[in-house]
Amino acid sequence: MTTDIIAELSARFPPQAVITQHEDLLAYSYDGTPMLQQLPRAAVLVNSREEVAALLALASKHGTPVVTRGSGTGLSGGSVPLEGCIVLCTARMNRVLELDTDNLTIMVEPGVINNEVAMRADAVGLFYPPDPGSMKVSTIGGNVSENSGGLRGLKYGVTRDYVMGLEVVLATGETFFTGNKCVKDVAGYSLKDIFIGSEGTLGVVTKILLKLIPKPAARKTLLAIYERMDEAAATVSAIIAAKIIPCTMEFLDRTTIRCIENYSKVGLPLDCEAILLLESDGHPAAVEEEAKRMEQIAREHGARSISLAKDVEEATKLMTARRMAIPAMARVAPTTILEDATVPRSKLPDMVRFVQKTADKYKLTVGTFGHFGDGNLHPTFLANERNPEEIHRVHQAVTEIFSYAVELGGTISGEHGIGLTKKSFLPGAIGELNVRILGELKRAFDPKGILNPGKIFDQLRSPNDAAARSPAN
Repeated sequence: MTTDIIAELSARFPPQAVITQHEDLLAYSYDGTPMLQQLPRAAVLVNSREEVAALLALASKHGTPVVTRGSGTGLSGGSVPLEGCIVLCTARMNRVLELDTDNLTIMVEPGVINNEVAMRADAVGLFYPPDPGSMKVSTIGGNVSENSGGLRGLKYGVTRDYVMGLEVVLATGETFFTGNKCVKDVAGYSLKDIFIGSEGTLGVVTKILLKLIPKPAARKTLLAIYERMDEAAATVSAIIAAKIIPCTMEFLDRTTIRCIENYSKVGLPLDCEAILLLESDGHPAAVEEEAKRMEQIAREHGARSISLAKDVEEATKLMTARRMAIPAMARVAPTTILEDATVPRSKLPDMVRFVQKTADKYKLTVGTFGHFGDGNLHPTFLANERNPEEIHRVHQAVTEIFSYAVELGGTISGEHGIGLTKKSFLPGAIGELNVRILGELKRAFDPKGILNPGKIFDQLRSPNDAAARSPAN
């Protein structure tokens, strides 16, 4: 007698943890990516590693796809369900398990919000640097799955640089921990690094051991205003060439500035072409010197004016305004298509010019902002998904932008992942052989192909499966 997986899930989990009603499943049918939605067969709200293992064991037994989800803030369709799949939601696994001030680590469950980690660290004089724009709502589990970056990535790196260990449940339900609190550890392959950025395709992370660092003693924030975008981009290149590595180096173009000011009313000028937000942190004397040198370089490269935030409150206000770029732009048009491409920093002026030229070519409105210090741009198209012809032009523009980024020695994603929206661009970005190796790795960890199938690249469910004769949908 064959037992349906829903019946087995209902028998294993509390009634309120298994969601099957259509209207309730709507909340799990999409993530932060526009124009993607699919109802799952069910969603299960897990509370522990044991429940994750039980769910995956059942899914493996039935051959049912599983899509893991945190807060659903992803921007490449990584947590969008597939038809007939089970959504495994880790939002309830939100405990801080240990804060070790002797070893400067914190152990958390995947549902803990990024900002919660930052606040816990700050309360004991420590610092957790990774700060994605969605830090107040995105989960650490999602940050690990996407290898999220943020505004401080230039100086402090991305999520991968702070993960010291992971507890992972495999597709079979087997569980293991990889990594530890040791600063040095080269025993065997670095398995944790394989799971970071894997977008839920290799296993489900149930615990994360994160590195913390001492909190910087001082901070200064500068706002530089430009009449031309090229001058702002050239300033960034010149600051890096001068061997200055600020904490934050953010860029806003005219369209983005107007959207943010109309939304948040922080006093940004509306008559300029570009703004740079520059922030230095560290020892007070070093911060003072670095801020003065950055101001000098900005003036040498055409800054119309430069202002220094007078206190922490004003600096926080400016950085918060930058984090509001996406919601601010979302108010302007029905559909906000936020992209993510990275180029070598020396190529920033070329890339900025190309984005605007491409938008003009296809008669589109684009706002470009991003982490200029690490070459990570976010061209954001303001469009209407009810206009298929306009959306087609957006796709044409995006294709050209990604192609040009790769041509410049860059990549198609700096922090948003590949998911569904970028997998067609992946072979051109990293090469067919690399994609094949990713597929072999996927099969080694998930031989039945049940974990987030079809994300990052199209894969075969099993070498011996009938589906092996054609790519999976």
